[in-house]
Amino acid sequence: MSSKTKFETTDAYIGTFPKDVQDGLEQIRQTIQQAVPEAEEVISYQLPAFQYHGMLIYYSAYKNHYSLSFPPPFRIFEVFQTQLAPYEVSKTTIQLPMDQPLPLDLVGELAKYRAQENAEKAKKKKK
Repeated sequence: MSSKTKFETTDAYIGTFPKDVQDGLEQIRQTIQQAVPEAEEVISYQLPAFQYHGMLIYYSAYKNHYSLSFPPPFRIFEVFQTQLAPYEVSKTTIQLPMDQPLPLDLVGELAKYRAQENAEKAKKKKK
């Protein structure tokens, strides 16, 4: 995958990976869709992402891990600190190792939390 690749769709992004990685990305995608059915699938910063009252969650794959990235605010990292303890976590991103089963329940909870956070933020803006 070159840095010049411009992805038009999530399927185009997922299609650039080996089959086993595609399966993992597809599981993450479906988990987020089920957790937040109202969310809209988009490509942002050349990554698959979901929007719901603003950016919700980005997901991607690298050599040895899947990555979930969240835009600010970063409260999600404090709220889920215990559940995220087994994973490599940076300021914006959680790394899920490919050699371990995907924590899909956790992915769903994170997506729901972000959706609620975005919805509350949107409500406040309308007032």
